[in-house]
Amino acid sequence: MLTQSLRPSTYDDLLGQAIWSPTSQLRRLVEADRFASLIFWGPPGTGKTSLARIIGTTLQRPFVELSAVSAGVKEIRAAVEASEAGARSLVFLDEFHRLSRNQQDVLLPALEKGSIQMIGATTENPSFSLNHAVLSRSLVFRFEKLSVETLAELVRRGVARLQETNHSLELESAVYEKLARWSDGDGRKALQLLDTLVAASAPGLITLSQAETLEERVVLPFDRKGDFHYDLISALIKSIRGSQPDASLYYLARILEGGEDPTFLARRLVISAAEDVGMASPQALNVAVSGASACAMLGMPEARIVLAEVVVFLATCPKSNRSYIGYGKALEDVKKWKDLPVPLHLRNAPTAFLKGQGHGAGYIYAHDDPVGANRMTYLPPELQKQRYYEASANGYEGKL
Repeated sequence: MLTQSLRPSTYDDLLGQAIWSPTSQLRRLVEADRFASLIFWGPPGTGKTSLARIIGTTLQRPFVELSAVSAGVKEIRAAVEASEAGARSLVFLDEFHRLSRNQQDVLLPALEKGSIQMIGATTENPSFSLNHAVLSRSLVFRFEKLSVETLAELVRRGVARLQETNHSLELESAVYEKLARWSDGDGRKALQLLDTLVAASAPGLITLSQAETLEERVVLPFDRKGDFHYDLISALIKSIRGSQPDASLYYLARILEGGEDPTFLARRLVISAAEDVGMASPQALNVAVSGASACAMLGMPEARIVLAEVVVFLATCPKSNRSYIGYGKALEDVKKWKDLPVPLHLRNAPTAFLKGQGHGAGYIYAHDDPVGANRMTYLPPELQKQRYYEASANGYEGKL
């Protein structure tokens, strides 16, 4: 397999990561052997495991590689005890985010004493997936998706390796970029696509039209629980907030093609209608709620049509978050003043006794006397000067 035969074996073989440049902080720490625990965080196929193995080879000490998918407390403790009994080991834990809190805790005494060095690799945000105690003892380095240029170079290396045994193999120049773009920053995926394309093609030149037959087999990455998921959702909502319908449709398509539940998206759009559009276009909430109802009724693939309409409508609406901000201000006073008494004239008076206590006295019915009702005080005395809702000049709200 190309993914194994082309795995980097030296520092200079590693492609596309600025954090591993000759003058980078990480490079200097490793070359000086002055680190206790490193966390490599980034998308799949960006070189985290490869770099950990290269570091292990370079430091010339016992290198123990464990996967959190299969390793338990027993295996982790055995690695720690072996390191403490002999030469200090470098322990590499792949899929670190899959370790339970108890499994991570096993590492703490050894990290504290310095009896092991550790490198953990994770695709999940360490702030959420790592034990705080482990995180506080570690330096986190973020790996970025590989660029299209880097991936195209990786594909070229793959072709060169395959040509050693397949002498007639050639790729049209456009195929390199096509495979690179399909790989979405993942070097492993780029080589797997190349392997698949070569295996499925006749000997000789592989053209762009031949390569494009693979396109429907390429699945866009989307993790419903990971950072990538929340980054795309965030990009969609912020594009709507920024009144950018084109960007909004792009992120909507990314999310739906990745397999997201359309009803989840519909709920987020209802929130956006109230939070971001608000009183500048009050009908936006009706549109979003109707869209959510239609999505639940239709399901995919038709739900995408409904969601596209809702997204474009919200993105092109005037925007106001004044009602949302007003609620936040009111909430601050609720927390500050706790249970302030409701003014007597606003209190309910269903019985003669309560009326005798002054409940409802002086209340002016707004339908009978709108001017008088408007002059009444409604807030508790301590809050009379407070102003929570201040209308913007946008859309419908500008008329209020």
